Amino acid sequence: MKHTFSVLVENKPGVLSRVAGLFSGRGFNIESLCVAETLDSELSLITLVTRGDEQIIEQINKQLNKLINVLKVVDVSEGDFVEREMVLVKVKAEGNTRAEVLRMADIFRGKIVDVSPREYTIELTGDENKIKAVLELLRPLGIKEVARTGTIAMPRSKKMP
Repeated sequence: MKHTFSVLVENKPGVLSRVAGLFSGRGFNIESLCVAETLDSELSLITLVTRGDEQIIEQINKQLNKLINVLKVVDVSEGDFVEREMVLVKVKAEGNTRAEVLRMADIFRGKIVDVSPREYTIELTGDENKIKAVLELLRPLGIKEVARTGTIAMPRSKKMP
């Protein structure tokens, strides 16, 4: 089962290497990894997506908590959460396909961020399913290049009673 961890760490050299090394050393796979500084420049937030059964996820959680420089580990997929990913897609856009690419970008609330006589580059954000759907629909039109950010996630706010 897929799990998304939010890992608050000290913003110091080598911290990401230790986190990635934990996974590679134990044979776990990281499907997605995003790191960025928080509002406090001394801290960074790592969002990583991995898969495993209950025992493996528990082991990952415990091992992450043992790492020096790791301040907090939250498996956001244990509750309600919001996730997004950004993708840049360069698509062939010549002749009749130009209008089709523009229509697809509009349907999925994408933004054309670069135009040339033969290509469009589209910026899209959404959850994993939306990104997959867009890529599948654009593939027959001629995807030339894709760059993805990986998943970022945040627990949903608690509702007021």
